[in-house]
Amino acid sequence: MGSAKSSSSAARTARIEEMRRAEKARERRNRILVIAGSVVAVAALVVGAVVVVQARSDDDKDTAASTSADAKGGDRFVTGSDGVRTWQGKLGRTHVTKKVSYPMEPPVGGDHAQVWMNCNGNVYTKSLNPMNAVHSLEHGAVWVTYTGKAAKADVDALAAKVRSTPYTLMSPDDDQAEPIMLTAWGHQRVVSGAGDPAVGAFFEKFVQGAQTPEPGAACTGGLSQ
Repeated sequence: MGSAKSSSSAARTARIEEMRRAEKARERRNRILVIAGSVVAVAALVVGAVVVVQARSDDDKDTAASTSADAKGGDRFVTGSDGVRTWQGKLGRTHVTKKVSYPMEPPVGGDHAQVWMNCNGNVYTKSLNPMNAVHSLEHGAVWVTYTGKAAKADVDALAAKVRSTPYTLMSPDDDQAEPIMLTAWGHQRVVSGAGDPAVGAFFEKFVQGAQTPEPGAACTGGLSQ
């Protein structure tokens, strides 16, 4: 009887010990799985952080490159305290036959046609080929342009001023943004009307002004409508 009890006790102890070993084995496996999962999660976070940092770095580089390109290009107007806008980009002066697409309307310069528009106080009633008018600007002319929104009284008064001023010309331009604009080589001014004091100031400064690429060049002997 005692032998049977001893045998049963030993078997129970063995089972308990086996269960403990199995439990310890499960705990080890769980710890390994937890550690492995943590390593994977940390690795994922690190990779994600690297990707985000790299993306931000690339964005910064792209932004810097874009800003640098804009700064180097400089193709834009800068408006002075007198309201005159000055073009900061390069203006070509090559005579071409192929149509030129100017970055502003009306153009303040750039490659142009070989023949200029007569600009000896000429008033035109139809829009001009800008490539010929730009050549007039190269000779030091001031070009007055207007849209259908300009008051007739202002148009008439400006026409009278142009007719009495050598190295000027005038024409309609319905593609421009403002009703009345004054243009010289590399410079432009919006005016409110013929009585705007800026008109006289612009003429005084830019008719055969310091901006003229070819001062003294002819304003006759070119094209006329």
